[in-house]
Amino acid sequence: MSVATKAPAASSSDVGADKRNSELGLMVLAWVIGLFAFAQINWSNDRDFDTVFWIGIVGAAAAGLFGHAMVRLFAKHAEPIMLPTAYLLNMLGLAMIYRLDIAADDRATANGSPTPTPVIFSQLTWLALGMALLMAVLFLIKDHRVLQRFTYISLLGAGILLILPLVPGLGATINGATIWIRVGPFSFQPSEIAKILFAIFVAGYLVVSRETLSLVRKRWLGIAIPRGRDMGPLLIAWLLGLGILVFERDLGTAIIFFGMFVVTLYVATGRRSWLIIAGALIVVGGVFSYFLFSHVRIRFQIWMDPFAYATNEGYQIVQALYGLANGGVFGTGLGQGYPQLVPFANSDFIIASFGEELGLTGLFAMLTLYAILVQRGLRVGTACRDTFGRLLAVALASVFALQVFVVVGGVTGLIPLTGLTTPFLSAGGSALVSNWIMIALLLRISDVTRRPERYMPSGDTSGIQAVRP
Repeated sequence: MSVATKAPAASSSDVGADKRNSELGLMVLAWVIGLFAFAQINWSNDRDFDTVFWIGIVGAAAAGLFGHAMVRLFAKHAEPIMLPTAYLLNMLGLAMIYRLDIAADDRATANGSPTPTPVIFSQLTWLALGMALLMAVLFLIKDHRVLQRFTYISLLGAGILLILPLVPGLGATINGATIWIRVGPFSFQPSEIAKILFAIFVAGYLVVSRETLSLVRKRWLGIAIPRGRDMGPLLIAWLLGLGILVFERDLGTAIIFFGMFVVTLYVATGRRSWLIIAGALIVVGGVFSYFLFSHVRIRFQIWMDPFAYATNEGYQIVQALYGLANGGVFGTGLGQGYPQLVPFANSDFIIASFGEELGLTGLFAMLTLYAILVQRGLRVGTACRDTFGRLLAVALASVFALQVFVVVGGVTGLIPLTGLTTPFLSAGGSALVSNWIMIALLLRISDVTRRPERYMPSGDTSGIQAVRP
């Protein structure tokens, strides 16, 4: 008579190693896809594999391996899909920036002008800084719940950062928006960091206030009406968005801040009435801004009929639409279109650049990558057992979702153009650094949620149910 024996359960370290090995495989796959994109661009333009090519490929590989090593070292229980997805998007963005650098070099040669410094160099520098900050977040923040202690300090910090561009001598107006600060040759967009601090505030505030905000005193036409005094936070967020729109002329950031607050508020309370009220406030704010502020009115007029402004304010969007039409379903092929004809093709309009050379099919694939990124962020929030972590993950994931919707909607003419950059794709240091910080925070929440009890930090662990391997 034989006695069956039960196989020993896999240890926590084995499970963590398996996740990290899967992550490493996906990171290598993302780099290989980027390598083929770089190579295809060179082949299409009959160029040698020069120093710029190798710096781009080797620099991106080093940054990706460093980021993976930091997650393996400091967050070994984190989910394995999010980092490779963000890295793949970043690799594709570097490839398109490299492609546009080639176009700029060819144009300078044809005009007899000095060769411009490749933008990919600065983008690689910002990527390295982003990975360094990812390491700093994972090393310094052992448990995301510590951030709840800084709820109102985060609000204060976000407010200060938003005000900085309005300080005389420090702020700079670029492309009609006063959202930059300039120190010597360097410029930075503080609102990118402010949105992370605001997400921490929103999550911390709703942990304490969600029960009160869920109360319903009366109904009107089947809609649950919150108490008047509970409308205060929503009105403050709405006024904050209007303030950004009025004083800094930044429609995109206003939408991100207000949208993030509304989405997180809905998740915290489960009340659809907040969405209805928020929608009404958006309509009121839009009408108010249209009639009082010329920069908002011209955005709407260009949106309604861009070709009527094709030679001036609507030139960008018209050229982007021509590029998308030229790309069609399957695109012209990497390196074989004319995305350089669109102003700011490597930053605000990089989606139009991809749309021309990869076509509608390529854009769908990239939107799928963003959908995966957002889904993994929301899944991190769903799995998290403490309310603060859940709401913070939802807030950060909603920032990615809203930003992609606003950018792609603006470039394709679905909504008025806002001037935001596409996460991980666009050239620009402020946005890239903040995006990697948000990824780091989501990885930390995931790590703490999945971490077995014996690996929990010492101290209060109430509110978290460890996920056992």
